[in-house]
Amino acid sequence: MDFSLTEEQKMLQATVRDFARRELEPVAAEIDESEAFPAQLVAKMAHLGLMGLTIPEKYSGSGKGKTEFCLAVEELSRASASVAAIFRISLSLAIHPIIVFGTGEQKERFLPAHARGDQLACFALTEAAAGSDPAALETTARRLGGDYVLNGSKLFVSLGAEADMAVVLATVDRALRHRGLTAFIVEKGTPGFSVGKHERKLGLHGVSAVELIFEDCLVPKQNRLGKEGQGFKIALEALDASRTTVAAEAVGISQAAFEAALKYAKERHQFGRPIASFQAIQWLLADMATQIEAARLLTYYAAYLEDNNLPFIKEAAMAKLFASEVSRMVTNNALQIHGGYGYTRDYPVERYLRDARLTEIYEGTSEMMRLTIAKSLIR
Repeated sequence: MDFSLTEEQKMLQATVRDFARRELEPVAAEIDESEAFPAQLVAKMAHLGLMGLTIPEKYSGSGKGKTEFCLAVEELSRASASVAAIFRISLSLAIHPIIVFGTGEQKERFLPAHARGDQLACFALTEAAAGSDPAALETTARRLGGDYVLNGSKLFVSLGAEADMAVVLATVDRALRHRGLTAFIVEKGTPGFSVGKHERKLGLHGVSAVELIFEDCLVPKQNRLGKEGQGFKIALEALDASRTTVAAEAVGISQAAFEAALKYAKERHQFGRPIASFQAIQWLLADMATQIEAARLLTYYAAYLEDNNLPFIKEAAMAKLFASEVSRMVTNNALQIHGGYGYTRDYPVERYLRDARLTEIYEGTSEMMRLTIAKSLIR
């Protein structure tokens, strides 16, 4: 069993790590404080080739796999989870379904623009009555000739305020439940499509979470993604493929928190010696390092399976479940090691803790991950 990265993967990892340290780390706290969208950093990521990392070369991308994607997400998350989430959500949740299910014309319209950094995309599924149960969603798509008219609203849409277009799930017949779900590409500026409430979040302040509203929103038939009634399959494809990248995000946040705690423990003196010399601190650090490594191995194993066209859904759920819960434990312990300073915004560990918390919720809660894993075991 070979755990080593290829030379090309090592080069990508080093390039993104250098970019994150130079461009993201110095402004990560400012992004969090101001809650401003870092548009210039997205443009720089596009210049680096990241915004087209998994887009096929035919459409101006690099055509890389899930392992490369996770490497990039982990390195970006170590510096700024907000910037990493922008990259990950747009490319994984929204663009991936277009790569898999889009028509040739849709791919030509949307993929090169994303690779150039000219467009961002979001994924709109969650509603007030439909979170973990997408079959219960109430946004409707009424046929009008060959086109569709959308009515309804979506909640907690990450990147919804900044994205230029959204992959939206709606139902053509609520009585059909999941069999009626259909996916659409809805572009900003379409009459009847607007952004509603902006949520005030605990963390990931550089990424919006908003309500999207559809009021007699006319979507042309050429913007339907996949076949009518195929929306449930498209949603599952997007979520299943994205979970490994959430795990990578959690690993990156955990690694940053661990490194900050280790540095502080070596520098902070009490009773005449560094607190790193005390067994209580050493055990915390040992547990943190071990859990991070286990989370990383689970994450890259799931990515390996997907890259090699092997069954990966159970392993992706395991990676997301474990890595996200590890991130909560590691960031909490990192704050504890910092003591009172960790509770202040003078140190980054309180931001790591706030950013880590969402990894246990979005793109499938930990409870849903356990259900996914259990079903695969008892099937």
